[in-house]
Amino acid sequence: MSTVKKSARKALIWLGAIVVAMYALLAVEAFSSSASWTPGLALDLAGGRQIILTPTVDQGEIDEGDLEQAVEIIRRRIDAKGVAESEVSTQYPNIVVSLPGNPDAATVDLVRQSAQLQFRPVLVQGNPAPLTATVDPSASPSASADSADVLSPSAAATEPSASPSASEASYRLFGEAVSTASATVSPEPTPTPNATAVPAAVDPVIGETDPSSFDWITADISREFSNLDCSDPANLAGRALGDPETGHVACGQFGQSKYVMGPVEMGGTDLATATSGPELSQTGTLTGRYEVRLDFTSTGAAKFADITKRIKDLESPRSQFAMVLDGAVISAPAVSTTITGGEAQITGNFTQDEAEQLANQLKFGALPLTLTVQSEDQISATLGAQQLRNGLIAGAIGMVLVFIYSLIQYRALGLVTVGSLIIAGVLSYVVITLLSWGIGYRLSLAGVAGLIVAIGITADSFIVYFERVRDELREGRSLQSAIDHAWVRARRTILASDAISLLAAVVLYTLAVGGVRGFAFTLGLTTLVDILVVFMFTHPVLVLLGRTTFFSTGHKYSGLDPQQLGRGRRYKGRGSMGTTTDVSDTGQTNDGLTLAERKALQRKAALPVAVDATKLSDGDGRSASAEGEK
Repeated sequence: MSTVKKSARKALIWLGAIVVAMYALLAVEAFSSSASWTPGLALDLAGGRQIILTPTVDQGEIDEGDLEQAVEIIRRRIDAKGVAESEVSTQYPNIVVSLPGNPDAATVDLVRQSAQLQFRPVLVQGNPAPLTATVDPSASPSASADSADVLSPSAAATEPSASPSASEASYRLFGEAVSTASATVSPEPTPTPNATAVPAAVDPVIGETDPSSFDWITADISREFSNLDCSDPANLAGRALGDPETGHVACGQFGQSKYVMGPVEMGGTDLATATSGPELSQTGTLTGRYEVRLDFTSTGAAKFADITKRIKDLESPRSQFAMVLDGAVISAPAVSTTITGGEAQITGNFTQDEAEQLANQLKFGALPLTLTVQSEDQISATLGAQQLRNGLIAGAIGMVLVFIYSLIQYRALGLVTVGSLIIAGVLSYVVITLLSWGIGYRLSLAGVAGLIVAIGITADSFIVYFERVRDELREGRSLQSAIDHAWVRARRTILASDAISLLAAVVLYTLAVGGVRGFAFTLGLTTLVDILVVFMFTHPVLVLLGRTTFFSTGHKYSGLDPQQLGRGRRYKGRGSMGTTTDVSDTGQTNDGLTLAERKALQRKAALPVAVDATKLSDGDGRSASAEGEK
């Protein structure tokens, strides 16, 4: 068995294994969990729940910018829950949220929850993963993490102090030190392998305990901190804000760290506004970086001055001040000096977009915006089962027409097209169903349109390949040689075409919203499936068929017979045409020969005649032509 034939069979075996594995996984999940054998449907096909929220503020009016910020936070919450194809829009002055299917109570609560801004002092900053603390009595107290941002009264920021007090013991959590007050832990603790860092429970006296005191770290707070997993998207947005008068645990909004914080010392109402712009040095020159500028109200300025005076000399991370929005810490800059005057800057390694995003988050939380549920209704599908059925019928009609065209144009070879499209459909279905179970993807009518368009893209790949094979056959190659040469040329064209389709899908998905993203998603998905099918099914099958008698001999129903390919008439030279049944002077047919090959055969056939004529001339002194005249 040739190497090419072995490779073709191996590719088909791998493809079969992939398909079987995907459907086996779907079967296991369908029988053991809530997975379904069919993809989840989006709002336009399955209906869902619609919640109308009315935002209110304590003072002033809400403008369009405020609503857009609220929409962005709500959308981020829903995405964190894995709910796809939801719709969040504004109908001034309301926000309309439409969730597909039957969302669970937790998702609905996320939508209802108001997003308010809180300012809390940082007590502990640690590794974002769930932790198991071990006591290291030899470890010296150190900062748990470096803060990238610095809060200062001017653009020129100084580094925060990191010198801890002498009465503190240190616990090492996976290489990161977490400081705990000596009131809760002995200055020289006894090493206990794999011990959980749970300090002794202390019930703080509200209004009397220093907000930066470790007394706020109760046993429950410490346990929650140790168990919190910031790699889980559900913990990065939409979490409960916690009791404002007690300690609290939260993740950074990007999952980079997790924090234990003291009680709320300031709220969104204490911040007048927040803006972003280029960072200036003390001399007024541009540094090339960006900063976020905070303007506090008169009440907020007084509070902030007292807070910064208290924490500026504390060790890191207690010299940091956390800003909590939507249950996540959006910034925790360090303070190195008392900030008065009601103005401050957050500096660090901000890009322009990052600085603008943080300013918008702070400005939005500064409203604060309270969301009131005006109505909550179950809505029917906007398009429904009838439109889905029509879309599926349209796709089926398109596929049948492609089948008919392929069989007429390529005859038996068209069966390869039929098989390839069926395999592509089987793969697309199981992938979409698995995504529906795994990440909450839901198929919309726009997504169905993307699947229908993919039929043409997939068929186009086969046509490019088949026509390249037939061109090689017209040049006189054998079928096996034609398949090998055609594949080298055709795959470049196929990959270039699919790359353009994939690029268009990525751009659409990135820039568009709503139903257009559903179309782009299925278009990109089916483009990848097309590449897989062409490389692991279409080409291997054609390689194997090329070694069968039916196709290699050019049977008239194979789609590769000479008459169908136009090999019946060929250019003979000197402006004349001939057929493949023309016979050379040697009695051989010219079928399958190029012009150069035919001329070579003619010269070879004429050579013995010229030799005989010479012999006649040498024998009797007369030329062959003269003998002929007599």
